Amino acid sequence: MSEPTPLLELQGIHKRFDSTVALDGVGFSVCRGEVHGLVGENGAGKSTLVKVSAGVHQPDEGRIFIGSKATRLASPREAEAAGIALIPQELDLFGELTVAENLFVGRRRPRTAWGGIDWKTMASAAAEVFERLGLCVPPRATVGQLSTANRQLVAIARALIGDARVLFMDEPTSALSDRETERLFRIIEDLRTQGVGVVYISHRLEEVFRLADRVTVLRDGSRVITDATRQLTADGVVRHMVGRELTEHYLRSDVEPGRERLRVEGLTKKGEFRDVSFALRAGEVVGVAGLIGAGRTEFAQTIFGLRKADAGRVLLDGDEVRISGPADAFAKGIAYVPEDRQLQGLVLPFIIRHNISLSSLGQVSHAGWITPRTERSMTEQLAERLHVRGARLTDPVNHLSGGNQQKTMLARCLARDPDILLLDEPTRGIDIGAKAEIYRQIDELAKAGKSLLVISSELEEVLGLADRVLVMREGRLVADLDRAEADRERVIGLATGTVASGDSDHEDPSANAEEGVPAEEQAEAPR
Repeated sequence: MSEPTPLLELQGIHKRFDSTVALDGVGFSVCRGEVHGLVGENGAGKSTLVKVSAGVHQPDEGRIFIGSKATRLASPREAEAAGIALIPQELDLFGELTVAENLFVGRRRPRTAWGGIDWKTMASAAAEVFERLGLCVPPRATVGQLSTANRQLVAIARALIGDARVLFMDEPTSALSDRETERLFRIIEDLRTQGVGVVYISHRLEEVFRLADRVTVLRDGSRVITDATRQLTADGVVRHMVGRELTEHYLRSDVEPGRERLRVEGLTKKGEFRDVSFALRAGEVVGVAGLIGAGRTEFAQTIFGLRKADAGRVLLDGDEVRISGPADAFAKGIAYVPEDRQLQGLVLPFIIRHNISLSSLGQVSHAGWITPRTERSMTEQLAERLHVRGARLTDPVNHLSGGNQQKTMLARCLARDPDILLLDEPTRGIDIGAKAEIYRQIDELAKAGKSLLVISSELEEVLGLADRVLVMREGRLVADLDRAEADRERVIGLATGTVASGDSDHEDPSANAEEGVPAEEQAEAPR
């Protein structure tokens, strides 16, 4: 049986920008009804390959086939006419226009016999494609009023109304909730059954493995491998992406912890966590593991002053302190990187430089006015230290990739030279290369004598980085493990309650449950 003719095929594509080789003889194809995963680190060539496919860039060498016909895609309009559509990570919709108007942007609008715009036909076409996607949005609704998930579906609808046969989706779930992500997955499956070829570009390998029939890995502008997903493993894909094992990124220097910097005793916030006690020393990295809802974020935010504790105390260098808020925490040498950089951390309309200097305006100001030269010098040094790449410091921070946005957040914290850093999901939603850079910074900070508390839902990350591991369950700290005694099975068992914690430094809360009262009710913790 012969192989099916691809909807789109690229052969031997070369693309150079000045002295930089972006693509070096790359081949790629997508077939009818196929989901093809495209992965690689930042700078691997994914964006350039997509833009060549979508007519934004023209290759220096190589050939492009639509079906079995060789073609030249000289512009995005030509690519669109050939049935190729791109849904970028930053959606290119017009918020002030209606949904129906957005669907027809860049293409000829239907006209009435009198020469006016045929709004009825536009609304009918919109309703037809919305039914295909299961999207319940009035065609006359303004796009700016829609949720991120619905705006993304409008972008898909716009591609389909243009009869797209190949759909490139760039990091489509980066701003979606779990529920919205599941809805998008169902739509992708529907598109597959309708014969649309989908190219799924994501750093979230679990999504790629769930959806893709084949996976292509790019590294340094070259194609490393294309294979059926069933023949690959996540670890193998990571090795192809970075040229080494992911565990090699967890390089921790041999640092002897110094004096105690932070001690928390009996910290309690009703309904969120109860009786949390631990200590953190200079040069030490302490990881925090647990299920979502275990209270990890809440107790870190309480230490930083974002929440007010109902009981317990915090000691810095042996002295009890009361932290009234984030500004007070910064003043006392504590910094916090939140788990959601876009909602809780960055000011997206601000330029990168202002986002970095936001927590240290006093250091870059004189007589109440920011000194541009001082701010520029400080932010350039920090951006270089953390290898923030992809845009000028005068560009809006939302122009950066997720990894560079996260490094911008860390740069903001380091601008205050804190002694204690609370890092909440520091590598969530970023690519492998950016993760490696964050890991390197954590190690460098520990070597410099800083104290780090790292909360992560990636257990391998916690085990690879931490000198000690705290395990939380249902708002209680159930274990405080040394690196040598923290292994995957034990931590998972403690986090889920399938392993008793009697042999650790902290006792299992269920062991002291009052007669007839469940332990979770005593802890008053969220489930």
